[in-house]
Amino acid sequence: MIYTVTINPSIDYIVQLDKLTLGEVNRMDYDTKLPGGKGINVSRILNELNQPNKALGFIGGFTGEFIKSAMIANHLDTQFTKIKADSRINIKIKADQETEINGKGPLISDDELKLFNEQFETLTSDDTVILAGSLVPNLSQDFYYELIKVIRSKGAQFVIDTTGEALLKTISEKPLVVKPNHHELAELFNVTLNGINDIVKYGQKLLELGAQHVLISMAGDGGLLITKDAVYQSNAPKGTVINSVGAGDSMIAGFTGTFAKTNDPIESFKYGLACGSATAFSEDIATIEKINEILPQIDIKKI
Repeated sequence: MIYTVTINPSIDYIVQLDKLTLGEVNRMDYDTKLPGGKGINVSRILNELNQPNKALGFIGGFTGEFIKSAMIANHLDTQFTKIKADSRINIKIKADQETEINGKGPLISDDELKLFNEQFETLTSDDTVILAGSLVPNLSQDFYYELIKVIRSKGAQFVIDTTGEALLKTISEKPLVVKPNHHELAELFNVTLNGINDIVKYGQKLLELGAQHVLISMAGDGGLLITKDAVYQSNAPKGTVINSVGAGDSMIAGFTGTFAKTNDPIESFKYGLACGSATAFSEDIATIEKINEILPQIDIKKI
């Protein structure tokens, strides 16, 4: 089973208008409300790929009820820990310029945290846990790291979508895959990357530090998969970028979900790229139809 973890889910309240004028009354053209959170995005793509998964995290209040109901309506399997405080609302204003106002999130009590942590005691070596997104204000910045140690003690795999020091701290626990882009890779090692040879060199350092597979996205130059055996490069699919939100989550979902079925990193790389691109070319998280439309464009070569 694949478990996705969204510690700080939200209602994403999306407002569309031609122009936002500060200090005046603005009237929207339309609005919509969606369950938000990086782990939830991963679950949505996994569902499109027909990969069984269960969404974990904290939800509370009327906002939490909306999040859970919306996910169930979309046939997502949830096992959220209920809390007393309200889940957050994120406001996404799409006008002449895009503006976001993101809530901090609720406070989690010790008892609520204990209930959440108990869910990981039954993990086995057949399970994978995907950790994605921000923490709530009163959780330690070491929260993911401590949870990862529990996950690994059960023999389960994990994926954490993070960068910088947080990535370096957790990479020794051998994540199934890490996916920095080439800019994040340069920042991680405080270097300037001059061409693909440098990108490969520092991607391989992530393997040496503990990662099992390394995905590196390079925008219009496609992507790289680095394994202990070889390096593979793919072209960038053609399309108009409409929505960058959730593209990285979709790439993680495509890789992890396919790997769970096939144990084939190259096929997983292909689906990761297709899912990420399909979401980028869509207004919302990609559908299986859009993913299947993109797949034939993916051309992977060993370099």
